[in-house]
Amino acid sequence: MKASVREFKARLSMYLQKADNGEDVIITSRGRPIARLLALATAASPEPAASELQRRLKRIPGMLAARDGKPRGSSRPIIIGRGQKAVAELVLQERR
Repeated sequence: MKASVREFKARLSMYLQKADNGEDVIITSRGRPIARLLALATAASPEPAASELQRRLKRIPGMLAARDGKPRGSSRPIIIGRGQKAVAELVLQERR
């Protein structure tokens, strides 16, 4: 089922109910699909399966997965030069 953003906003409860009943709702903007609303699986575990984690890791550019599925890091790590700050340091600085 497709719905425009305007229609989706106006009838949010109805579309949530349809998704809960197992129907996919495609939200469009100017006729172009921009999002998809799906119901959550009732028996879903809080953690994704190992195969799903492998699939997600493979989609990260430059990420190399180890044999047990844990990331080893990038094949081309970012080198922080003298006077530059790591992302973690910048985040901490912004929080202060």
